[in-house]
Amino acid sequence: MLSVDGALPLSAGLVEAVQTLCDAAEDHADPGPVVIALSGVPDGAASGTASGPVPGGLDIGLVSKWERALRRLERLPVRTCAVVLGDCGGTALEVLLATDLRVAAPGARLVVPAYGDAVWPGMALYRLTQQAGVGGVRRAVLGGAPISAERALALHLLDGLSDDPAAALAALTDDAPGRDVAIRRQLMFDAARTSFEDALGTHLAACDRALRRSAAS
Repeated sequence: MLSVDGALPLSAGLVEAVQTLCDAAEDHADPGPVVIALSGVPDGAASGTASGPVPGGLDIGLVSKWERALRRLERLPVRTCAVVLGDCGGTALEVLLATDLRVAAPGARLVVPAYGDAVWPGMALYRLTQQAGVGGVRRAVLGGAPISAERALALHLLDGLSDDPAAALAALTDDAPGRDVAIRRQLMFDAARTSFEDALGTHLAACDRALRRSAAS
């Protein structure tokens, strides 16, 4: 389990923590989920404005390493789950958008990262738009408006709301199959931008893999 505080600026230590989590998930034979606790928002977000000063030490090299770490998290061979504890912004929101299942407490808000006078143009904007659609996140992307937990649930950015998010997340994952998650996740991602004819071969290959595994068990 990893905890990410969105009130803290992006750092090499956070990048290393996510990479270490991915190492452990990839090396572990158990198909059970990875759980990440997320909380905190950047300075200024608590008052409804998402922006703050650019953190010292932030450069494009660190940003690139961070985006690669999030992409690795997004492609892990096990389910990734997020428990949102209070408002969630900055790096915590970026991690949230790279996970599979997400539960938050009622009243929480999702706050897009922003520095200076504009929303940060990182891959969080890409994931927000891919997952919720342009209309659903326009105010957040263009103006930094926080997204309420109830609105995030309606946009499918969250999978559930509960006064006990950890227990609700456990209920969502208890009976869910954990094998070949990466393959099914990728098939799901590709479906939005791939024609039926182009997708057919990949799906048949996945079916063949499942049949071979069943015959071997």
